Amino acid sequence: MNDIIRGKAYVLGDHVDTDQIIPAQHLVYSLTDPEERKLYGAYALSSVPPEQAGLPTGNVPFVLEGEHRSEYTVIVGGGNFGCGSSREHAPFALREAGIEAVVAESYARIFYRNAVDGGFLAPFETAEPLTARVRTGDEVELDTRAGLFTNVTTGESWALQPLGDVADILEAGGVFNYARQQGLIPS
Repeated sequence: MNDIIRGKAYVLGDHVDTDQIIPAQHLVYSLTDPEERKLYGAYALSSVPPEQAGLPTGNVPFVLEGEHRSEYTVIVGGGNFGCGSSREHAPFALREAGIEAVVAESYARIFYRNAVDGGFLAPFETAEPLTARVRTGDEVELDTRAGLFTNVTTGESWALQPLGDVADILEAGGVFNYARQQGLIPS
């Protein structure tokens, strides 16, 4: 996890579920084959209803046709982000598309743990709804150490909930790397 994450925001609403993040028909690709991994990025967020894709206007593709990386770096979501199934493929697919962090009002617990345990992306929570304060395409900056999220386009900033102990897991690159570093499992 980088101390500073800067890039374009992609805004989604409430209750974005894991089937919207990575549809079930795309769970057939290998997580280890370099070429097949790219397909997770290519199909990330491909089942979000078009009118909800890239708020406030909607109808903004997350990944352009024929690409596997998105131009967006941070997702701004509403409440209950990542609800649905327990598949770790959801945060994996977002990472493969280039997402480094999600800033949301709340998370489905299993998505949050999968994001952290896999070291896929940083799931920050905000006490204030930001989906109406940030627009898709706005330049944003996330200071992960200070827990500060700034919309560089508008100049507004918001404090985020601290990551607490999960920051160490993200810094290590996932729960198994963390356990090895701590001597909890053999290297």
